[in-house]
Amino acid sequence: MDKNLLKDCTLCPRECHVDRIKGQKGYCRQTDELVVARAALHMWEEPCISAEKGSGAVFFSGCSMGCVYCQNRNVAKGLAGKKITINRLAEIFIELQYKGANNINLVTPSHYVPQIVEAIIIARKEGLKLPIVYNCSGYEKKDTLKHLDGYVDVYLPDFKYMNERLAKKYSNASDYFFFASEAIKEMVHQIGEPRFDNNGIMIKGVIVRHLTLPGYLEDSKKIIRYLHETYGDLIYISIMNQYTPLPYVEEYPEINRKITEEEYNELVNYAIEIGVENGFIQEGETALESFIPNFDEEGV
Repeated sequence: MDKNLLKDCTLCPRECHVDRIKGQKGYCRQTDELVVARAALHMWEEPCISAEKGSGAVFFSGCSMGCVYCQNRNVAKGLAGKKITINRLAEIFIELQYKGANNINLVTPSHYVPQIVEAIIIARKEGLKLPIVYNCSGYEKKDTLKHLDGYVDVYLPDFKYMNERLAKKYSNASDYFFFASEAIKEMVHQIGEPRFDNNGIMIKGVIVRHLTLPGYLEDSKKIIRYLHETYGDLIYISIMNQYTPLPYVEEYPEINRKITEEEYNELVNYAIEIGVENGFIQEGETALESFIPNFDEEGV
């Protein structure tokens, strides 16, 4: 893939048109240099991604979304991480395979697509056999995703909002629904029907995550209905209750709380009532800061 795409960067819907090769930074706050905050086995994904051995999660620094409630704020703002080469990223993939990872899980990778494709090519030549998981915000451009066809095996996008006002207020992305819906359409087109290995690990598929925000149950219901009516059993829907109100959310008092058990159960029951069968739900104390990994450059 042509790294010159970074000369006039339009990889994400922000379309900043900055020359990242010359060190300019756009919305994602990153130049063309790869910055990784953590590369380690991660146990907290969906069961078919993490299972017992863990997912080989590589957390990239920077983000094109910038949600006000982001749990990985330091990484998203580019305040954590270590600069590495493309060859080093390929080595990290191999090292995670050696550690027993079920897959290579690229977390917030959108602004590094050219470098990641090159690293995958190198790693496969060196013996990488694991499925590649593209773990993203859903705020993606279809044209960028097309470059990943044949390199990504599992797409793991968020679907955060249907309501334009909410998308603008909390993520400065009033066009979120348009881009997320087009992105998921492209993901499903590339991947087709979900497939699992003999251990129940997903080796091909699309899992769409929805993080339930407190007080916005109706928007969540609309999202679940849209996904189910559009894709049926072609995708899995992961309904998440792990929203954690960290200190910087205090200026948004309406979301400065966890969702209640009643809110979450109502959404899950709604999904069941409309016929969602391919799905994941969360149980227990997932809305804890302890579930947020330490971005201490482990494995980098």
